[in-house]
Amino acid sequence: MLSETDLALVNALQVQPRASWSLIGRALGVGPVTVARHWERLVERREAWLTAYPGSAVGERLVFAFVQVDCAPGEAMRVARTVAADPCLTAVDHVAGPCDLVLHLVASSLEAASRYVVDRLAGLPGVAATRTLVAPRMYAEGSRWQVRAISREQRGTLAVARPSPGMAPRFGSLDRALLLALGENARATHAELASRLGVGASTVRRHLSAALAGGVIRLRCEIARSLSPAPVTMLLWLRVPPDQLERAARTLGRFPEVRMCAAVSGAANLLVGVWLRSPADAVSLESEMVGKLSRLEIVDRAVTLRPVKLGGCLLDEWGRISGRVPMDFWADV
Repeated sequence: MLSETDLALVNALQVQPRASWSLIGRALGVGPVTVARHWERLVERREAWLTAYPGSAVGERLVFAFVQVDCAPGEAMRVARTVAADPCLTAVDHVAGPCDLVLHLVASSLEAASRYVVDRLAGLPGVAATRTLVAPRMYAEGSRWQVRAISREQRGTLAVARPSPGMAPRFGSLDRALLLALGENARATHAELASRLGVGASTVRRHLSAALAGGVIRLRCEIARSLSPAPVTMLLWLRVPPDQLERAARTLGRFPEVRMCAAVSGAANLLVGVWLRSPADAVSLESEMVGKLSRLEIVDRAVTLRPVKLGGCLLDEWGRISGRVPMDFWADV
């Protein structure tokens, strides 16, 4: 596992990914040069990284789906590595459960999602069958999960860098280019982003501030799963009465282990992703969930044997970042 110092730095960047090193150093009680070098070492070792993706304000105009893939014997990892290069997939997991692979698909439309599954995925050698669950509502996503390694006071110090909430601006071509650039380097300066995008630094500053404040762009700090205090990933397919769906999602979203919660089509109407310290923790977590939601039914489960892609980033066998795939969900337009 990462050291407490490492985890504190990661947590600070989860709270404020673009905060200055001076502010992060002040929150952690170290100098800005020291904290910057510490982060550089984590990045060089591929143990932690930053990325960017569309926020909820843009997500409402996108189609989210989870694709279960059955593979021919011995073909699961080959298929996983092949599809991991596809920009429309934010995550690819090899799992033990009702299928061999679970793909997190984001597309510009239902038609685009269908084209991917039918024309691209189903025809790949080694793919035996696919099942697609459309997610009409995302209640919680990855940026909410944190390692919880800093105090409330330290969070308060970092809060001065948090952009004030604002109305979501219209998502245009410049914002799309800005999102892709931040996906490569989420801490790039305004001048660096301006040079890449061919616009003025003041334009970048204005668009980025509005995009972050309005939930158009989200940034997050990830760590290698094998080094995390919660290295086990699990998916739970849940069913609740339709009139209790919203309440159930809000309740489940308050569990610290929950990283993702989405309404889905199919026999189960909720899909929840959790990060745990060990597979054994799933037993007590499920019991606690049912205790808070008496009419909740667990339809199925899957434990991730190996994450192949997360948040648009390719992972090696230890869960360290090994490459990036631009999350350009509009590329099919």
